[in-house]
Amino acid sequence: MFLLQPSWSTANFNILSLGAGVFGHLSDSSLGRKGSLKVVCSLNAIFGCLTAFSPNYWTYVFLRLLTGFSNGGVGLCAFVLATEPIGHSKRGMAGMSTFYFFSGGIAILSGIAYIFQTWRALYIAASIPSLLYIILLLPFVSESPRWYLVRGRINEATALMSTIAYFNGKHLPDGVVLSLDEEVSNSNKSTSDLEYNLINYVENKDAQVGSIVDVIRYSVTRIRLFLAITINFLTSVVYFGISLNVTNLETNLYMSVLLNAVAEMPAFAITAVLLDRFGRKPLTIGTMWFSGFFCLMGSLMSNVGVWKVIKMVCGVLGIFGMAGTYNLLYIYTTELFPTVVRNAALGSTMQAARMGAISVPFVVVLGGWLPFGVFAACGLIGGMFAFYLPETLNMPLYDTFKGLMAGLA
Repeated sequence: MFLLQPSWSTANFNILSLGAGVFGHLSDSSLGRKGSLKVVCSLNAIFGCLTAFSPNYWTYVFLRLLTGFSNGGVGLCAFVLATEPIGHSKRGMAGMSTFYFFSGGIAILSGIAYIFQTWRALYIAASIPSLLYIILLLPFVSESPRWYLVRGRINEATALMSTIAYFNGKHLPDGVVLSLDEEVSNSNKSTSDLEYNLINYVENKDAQVGSIVDVIRYSVTRIRLFLAITINFLTSVVYFGISLNVTNLETNLYMSVLLNAVAEMPAFAITAVLLDRFGRKPLTIGTMWFSGFFCLMGSLMSNVGVWKVIKMVCGVLGIFGMAGTYNLLYIYTTELFPTVVRNAALGSTMQAARMGAISVPFVVVLGGWLPFGVFAACGLIGGMFAFYLPETLNMPLYDTFKGLMAGLA
């Protein structure tokens, strides 16, 4: 039962935050998106299996912390690797679709847990899929052409784009290779989409490097990072808080958890449809305010009679709105920062989200109307912060800071 201890949960979220930051930087620099994904999946499989053989509690805790460290980079690397090669017209739909696999994984895990009901066997069964992914699927996954590009590996990026074009029934003209957006800007070349800029030279270039320090150095990205961190923190408080707050509703616990889980599924679909129609910014504001409004209504309801049911419905609608925001922010954040620091910036916002999750138990224990009141405040304030973010709908994914600044000029 030590899995449920608050001190362990807080430590686990902290180490997840650290892993997101470390692997966010590594995937932008030396390891790349695919290389980082291979490392974190390997560590997950190794530490997960070793956990099953823990001889005592402290060995168990140590191994779980190591697993949390590696797990912090899985979603980060996988999401960026899946969305970076996709053009702006399909990026929103593709990005939101990835979260069905996350929910599907949780559903499968419940079945695995039903079959393997001892915790040692469960850890082994839950760790093996990471190993199978490395062996059976990852060899067929390509590195991000954007990462090749910013690392100066022009020939490899061009060859990969030729392969992608071939499987899409297209053809990349002979003698054409990829270029960084800043090089096209310096050459006064225009293009309708700077997703992949094409010019006629074939030599590889020096690698473009960046870190979270560079994000802070530029005022534009510094402000974006501050806003993204704040919004992610507030979103996480509401998203995880409503789920945990079911203990205060005094309704059927299993029904409340089930309804909260089911409410997330249509939120993904609706957000995916509206994302490319209304844009990232309006949808972020709308979903946060939607959630904040129903949390505010929930704070005004008592736990007596029919009001108890209405309060539970308010919670379901609150998590419905915030589930859309939580996943939308992954896409929004990747589009706000250039390729050279994209994973590092996304890792920083994920760290903020973990810190929000850590603070949730301290809100829930307040009891009464206060938890819903705090969730309402977080949703409404987060929506106001989103007003200061730029819209990224139909905007290119910039590769470098110079390209970003040139695009804003």
